[in-house]
Amino acid sequence: MKQIQLVYRWFCKIEEVIVSIFVGVITFLVFISAVARSIKHPLNWAQDVSLLLFAWVVFLGADLALRKADFVRVDMLISHFPAKLQKLLYYLMYLLAIGFLGILVVYGFPLSIDNAKRLFQTLGISYSWATVSAPIGSILLIVTIILKLIAHWKDRKIVLQSKEAI
Repeated sequence: MKQIQLVYRWFCKIEEVIVSIFVGVITFLVFISAVARSIKHPLNWAQDVSLLLFAWVVFLGADLALRKADFVRVDMLISHFPAKLQKLLYYLMYLLAIGFLGILVVYGFPLSIDNAKRLFQTLGISYSWATVSAPIGSILLIVTIILKLIAHWKDRKIVLQSKEAI
């Protein structure tokens, strides 16, 4: 079990580094592209690279955000409910999320396969590299949610990263 937690911790750190790098690259490309366009030398490929990286940032970033925090919920309303109902709503919310993410996985992989022949205009690579981010990111989110549910069920925090807890 310790080895699995260690591998997961490393995976989480790698995921965080990837998202950070991608956000930095997107920011740089958008800025440089705007400057280049203003001096009449547009970088047409920068938009495609940014789009590709953004697709991955959305799903990997969502996994990071969910791991470090919890779902945004209306605490003003929920806090007035009895504790048992609050706990029930907690599980219900996450189970609905797992259902939605499961749908993204089931339909996302066939969509990625269908997009295999569609190419980014300037990059010459398959658009599947962008669309596969949805099912892969959804799988990662499902794993994070399951870990959160297990931790909540046991009423304890599982430390997955050095600073954060589920």
